[in-house]
Amino acid sequence: MQLDLNLLTALDALLEEGSVAGAAARLHVTAPAMSRSLGRIRKATGDQILVRTGRSMVPTTRALAMRAQVHALVQQAHQLLSAQQELDLAALERVFTVRWHDALTAACGTALITAVHRQAPGVRLRLSTEPGTDTPELRRGEVDLESSADAPTLPDIRHRLVGRDRLIVAVRPGHPLAEGPLSLERYAAAEHLTVSRRGRLGDRIDDALAARGLERRVIAAGPTAAFALQLALDTDLVVTLPDAVTRAARDQLGLVTLPLPLRLPDVPLYLLWHRRYDDDRAHTWLRDLATGTVRALFTPPTASQQPPADGTGR
Repeated sequence: MQLDLNLLTALDALLEEGSVAGAAARLHVTAPAMSRSLGRIRKATGDQILVRTGRSMVPTTRALAMRAQVHALVQQAHQLLSAQQELDLAALERVFTVRWHDALTAACGTALITAVHRQAPGVRLRLSTEPGTDTPELRRGEVDLESSADAPTLPDIRHRLVGRDRLIVAVRPGHPLAEGPLSLERYAAAEHLTVSRRGRLGDRIDDALAARGLERRVIAAGPTAAFALQLALDTDLVVTLPDAVTRAARDQLGLVTLPLPLRLPDVPLYLLWHRRYDDDRAHTWLRDLATGTVRALFTPPTASQQPPADGTGR
């Protein structure tokens, strides 16, 4: 029997996704087409490969045994066929989806789009909102690059630490907290706004305060950093946010920046992508460009950019 090597790619997708629908979405084919490929794979191997258990499908013993070898063969074939191809940015035509935290998008989105368009005019970017803690879209190939404050736990999700951010306090000009030293007690007694897409009214700051016998007055939760900063400007609410990724927005609004009177670990910032792109030269170019763009946020300011001597950081 003549073997269709395209079935190897289909088998790799089926074994990684564990479903016909997931494999079809990953390879951008219809579910019926992928189902037919599975049928041909079963005929060629003499094994069911995936069997239905309730509403899901599970791999057979043989499928589990061959999964790593199949993936390695597909990767080797990809490298063999693309090894001699040089990346031509001027001729590159591709759409990348970048999903970042809203504050990071606001801080770096313009610079990233400008750099991409300058180097590769045929590349288009889709900037979307930050995901939750689960990253199925990365695994399905629907998202090329995303940001996270946590390193991934899934073995097929790669990550790169691009910076560490410290937490600061932002208030409107003339806010009572801006007068005199900001003690932990004054900070806790103020009215606060948290930033949470899920509407959470507490975070690790509250845990740290509770350990010191204090409790802050959180009266609202906002979905984005931009909303929180605007509300801080218009009200007496206090917002605590990462410094580097919100610096430009705070400066534009004219907010007062105060040091957080609480010692907490810096917030890490990671870029995440799926391992299928490890040897993809265009994706490597994008993530390197994004890395440089984001790391520029954490470059110490020059003397002309230092905050004024009164320490307000306005």
